Amino acid sequence: MTTDTAKIKTGRNLPAAIGVGAVLGGLVLLTLLTVKATFLIYMGAAIAVALYELTGAAKTKDITIPLIPVAAGGAAMITCTYWLGAKGVLAATALTVVAIVLSRLPAGTAGYVKDVTAGVFAAIYLPFLASFVAAMLAHDDGPRRVITFVIVVICSDIGGYFAGITLGRGTRHPMAQKISPKKTWEGFAGSLAACLIAGWLTVTLLLHGHAWQGLLLGAATVVAAIAGDLAESSIKRDLDIKDMGNLLPGHGGVLDRIDSLLIAAPVAWLLLEVFIKS
Repeated sequence: MTTDTAKIKTGRNLPAAIGVGAVLGGLVLLTLLTVKATFLIYMGAAIAVALYELTGAAKTKDITIPLIPVAAGGAAMITCTYWLGAKGVLAATALTVVAIVLSRLPAGTAGYVKDVTAGVFAAIYLPFLASFVAAMLAHDDGPRRVITFVIVVICSDIGGYFAGITLGRGTRHPMAQKISPKKTWEGFAGSLAACLIAGWLTVTLLLHGHAWQGLLLGAATVVAAIAGDLAESSIKRDLDIKDMGNLLPGHGGVLDRIDSLLIAAPVAWLLLEVFIKS
């Protein structure tokens, strides 16, 4: 497939997207397979950039997300999850909400509910959901859990892409026409197949679990990943923007790259928590 053809079919520069994806994936492996706590820094940086992108996008609709309390509280959520567990992240999340509510008071009452609501949403959508990745990482076999999670979610994108451009060329069946016109049931079929295979292989080979556990992880993750993609598409359509940013060539913004990971994280954490004993 030529670069021009890739742009026509996906609206993205495919070679650039592959190159950026390889670099990002390489950093994931490097941090996880050396000193695993360094992955928290990598993940925290991604969440910080995504928060900056979301804050800028919200500004287009005159919505002001309290950036400082959300960023500080988000860092506390992720750190407390890894080092202190459930009680730590619960306290950090509650204090973050309090900080958001109080920090907006000096700006007056106009738009108060709108801004505070957006701030709480940003705190839950980004660092709180990301904290489930930190919870996976905290286990003795944490790097393998996170690698399993990332591989399965990435396979949702890969399977959906290739199925979407090869299946049903004559008549495609849109999945959510009003939200994401390019997302089709053919693409979902490809995502499901790829995630089932990835879940089966990673859970059995990396985590020494059973094949049925891997298949269930793959099935649940693909639904969550696609839901995450549709949720972010809904946000962008509501804000009348195409991408959250342009930092990553071929991908858009960082939030455009991690949207599926965010929603899939608590689903993967829960299933691995039940299936795999450290």
